[in-house]
Amino acid sequence: MNSRLVRTALATIPLLIVAIRFPQTQSVQSRTATSSAAAAKPLLLEKNDGERRLWRPEPGETDPGGFILKITPQTGSQHLMLLTEDMPPGAVIPTHKHLGQDEMVLIEKGTIHARVGDRERDLHGGGLVFIPAFTWVSLKNVGDTTASIVAIFSAPAFEDHLRCESVPPNEKPAPISRAEENACDRLGHVVYKDRSEEDPQKMK
Repeated sequence: MNSRLVRTALATIPLLIVAIRFPQTQSVQSRTATSSAAAAKPLLLEKNDGERRLWRPEPGETDPGGFILKITPQTGSQHLMLLTEDMPPGAVIPTHKHLGQDEMVLIEKGTIHARVGDRERDLHGGGLVFIPAFTWVSLKNVGDTTASIVAIFSAPAFEDHLRCESVPPNEKPAPISRAEENACDRLGHVVYKDRSEEDPQKMK
């Protein structure tokens, strides 16, 4: 065979490979984008819209109240989670940390005393708490009226903990045991300081 033809044929091989691979890559990217777009859904929600849940009481508690899951993988987003909660005077979100998700808490109304890492202060309506992943946080309503908060997470996971420790509003909340709480914590990638489960950071 003519050496010039051989060189020409060899030179076209990389171009053929690129031509074959590029449409495949483009197709995979297109399918991924289409799948992500199909999973995400626009939402227009009023204050009381969403997945309402009632907390299962710990021993001694009578009515721990409830919360509303607004955005989760099941209802709209594969990339973040959002919930709202009304906290009566004296209500506490005990010290805990999320194992992999950043969180923001927006205070819509009321007065919340927030402890995050080594910082603490009272915050009021319009205030904001930013909690980096793996950072201890606790919140308490120190005002005389109900405080309303919005919690936004950078990735899903904690909604599994929340569903595990609660029931739909048409179901009577049965008391929850410490063993069940610990199982819910593991499910939702969270550690509470006053519970008996191991902190994965200390186990490394």
